[in-house]
Amino acid sequence: MSPETSRRSGEETARWLATELLKIGALVLRPNEPFTWASGRRAPVYCDNRLTLGYPDLRRSICTAFADRIEEESWEVDAVVGTATAGIPHAAWLADRLNLPMAYVRSSVKGHGRQNRLEGRLPGRARVVVIEDLVSTGMSSTAVLPPLLESGCTVHGIMAIFTYQLPAADRAFVEAGVPLVTLSSFPVLVDAARAQSLVAPEEVALLEAWYRDPSAWSRSHGGG
Repeated sequence: MSPETSRRSGEETARWLATELLKIGALVLRPNEPFTWASGRRAPVYCDNRLTLGYPDLRRSICTAFADRIEEESWEVDAVVGTATAGIPHAAWLADRLNLPMAYVRSSVKGHGRQNRLEGRLPGRARVVVIEDLVSTGMSSTAVLPPLLESGCTVHGIMAIFTYQLPAADRAFVEAGVPLVTLSSFPVLVDAARAQSLVAPEEVALLEAWYRDPSAWSRSHGGG
């Protein structure tokens, strides 16, 4: 049963979603063969939430979970904003569900025409939520805030499908003064993988070591 048919608590949703993302390969744990992230860092986990696009039931359930969290936060929302590019489809589905306008923020200024970063049309002084697929350090997520604030928007919060829950992200959101609301997280992922016997005890130890100090872990595994 998914959140479509029975509303789950935040904790239940986090565990359910981590399990589903593992099942479709959107989340992969590889502590003995680390991934290299775009930053050059090495990590025992990789997340590709674009894979959720291919699973209609899952993406509908994610949309429902976002809507439920907005209701739980008691946010009055005038529009939904997506981050380019992976947050855009989820923002569109949520905006459709809530019958609200939708826009998105480019990662950089458009190179021609009006040279926009904020694409779409929002109501004046709109109260918005931003939809993101993944939060790592929080830098790219909070980078969408300036064009929204410049346009007169009030940003209730940034919402994401998954977060690695790293200290760098905590600092980024505190500095930005905007809350982060996520559906699932790395600690929940590790618990779900352990419950399904997808990782051995020694692999869990490697995952927990990375979580405690990602930078040191990366350097010790040949990364930046």
